Amino acid sequence: MRIKRLDHFGVDVRDLGRAERFYAEVLGMTVQMRLADQVLMRGGETSCALFLRPDRAPADPEQVRNPLGKSHHAFEVAWDDLQAALVLFAERGVPHHAPIDWGDHDCLYFVDPDGNLLELVGYRPAGERA
Repeated sequence: MRIKRLDHFGVDVRDLGRAERFYAEVLGMTVQMRLADQVLMRGGETSCALFLRPDRAPADPEQVRNPLGKSHHAFEVAWDDLQAALVLFAERGVPHHAPIDWGDHDCLYFVDPDGNLLELVGYRPAGERA
């Protein structure tokens, strides 16, 4: 067997409406399908299934304070979008870690309203690489 690509990933959320708004308004994803207990969102070539779990434990703010080595999902974005995300996160009060410089790219860890650890990866333009 050979894997072709990641088709989608799923995250548990306590409130589908709140999660859908976050993934649409903050990440720019669109709704592909709604069911009673889940919403399938799409952004670029990535799909995300939001699964209703009303009994999910509350978010742990420590998730984003020390994100390295923790289970997460990462989205690649344009370099300019990564920079714009810092402003957007500050305006919307999205908990996030300062960008981490990996030489040719930066990563920006953040959490959704349910504490799912997510990451934005932005590759620097060729002339700006460290």
